[in-house]
Amino acid sequence: MNFMTKKVVAKTAPKKGATAKAAKPSVQDMMDEVLRQLSSMVGAEEAKALIVSLDAPSRLDDLSDEEADAKYQAQQIAFDAMEATSNATARKLAKRALRLDPDCVDALVVLNDVDTRTQIAFIEGLQKAVAAGKRSLGAEFFRENKGHFWMLIETRPYMRALAMLGGEMASAGMNLDAIAIYEEILALNPNDNQGVRDPLLGLYLAVGDADGAGRLLKRFKGDASACFTWGAVMERLLAGDHKRAEAALQEAVQANRFVALHLAGRRPAPKGLPEMYSPGSEEEAALCQHYLGAAWAAHPEALSWVFERCKEMSMTPVPSKAALKKMKTPGAKVQ
Repeated sequence: MNFMTKKVVAKTAPKKGATAKAAKPSVQDMMDEVLRQLSSMVGAEEAKALIVSLDAPSRLDDLSDEEADAKYQAQQIAFDAMEATSNATARKLAKRALRLDPDCVDALVVLNDVDTRTQIAFIEGLQKAVAAGKRSLGAEFFRENKGHFWMLIETRPYMRALAMLGGEMASAGMNLDAIAIYEEILALNPNDNQGVRDPLLGLYLAVGDADGAGRLLKRFKGDASACFTWGAVMERLLAGDHKRAEAALQEAVQANRFVALHLAGRRPAPKGLPEMYSPGSEEEAALCQHYLGAAWAAHPEALSWVFERCKEMSMTPVPSKAALKKMKTPGAKVQ
């Protein structure tokens, strides 16, 4: 032990007979413990987002205490409305929230969900909720936080409404509008915590936008899911690159062989989307078909090419009569 070490030990060691006191935890130690406990309750990502949100400037900072409190109370009531077990209760709570904050996005979405009767009216209601979110957050907030929106808790109502709007527009055949919505989501949240890349890829392919699909595949090149590997096959076909399409098909079959059976109509269309799935499973194949089905229908020549190559690979997913009929007809018109 050298002289400097002896001095440190002598300075820090307790005297004989003295009771050693526990060192007072630092602020960082306490923060780490809070983060650990939060992570165990809500997950590491959500815990991190909460910590970031507490440290970041809020849109409520510029409001009076009364206005900020009203918005906070409105959001809590909106959460209750989202969990309500009846439409009547949900409607009552949503209206109460909107009396406190007319721009409460979650309350607008709940009210839209329980009161609209047509798809067009539902889309219009979601557009109003999204507009309210933009108005409430403010243009400066968007400029300052673009690129890490999802890590700020107060953006979540807006981002949820935006994703719902994109999905509803895609369902209504408003493909170009849905593409614009999903592109906006990825601009605000490049990490794609909401998983919009899969429906966006399907939309790019459905409208024949091989360039858009190629950019998305390159952006998330580490994604080895069935949707992306099978989507890469069609992207290469639309680009006229049959050689690379064959290589992509090899990878797609390795990723999930069940997709070919879904394409051939040898597996029933899922009544609902699975909440969980394993890579290479039938559940994943069903999700893949859900997101890419419209694209295959719009390009029957690509579907025919896949069947021929699968036959050469001894997979022989013989198409059902329904699948054959779909192949012989032009794809549905897209926006």
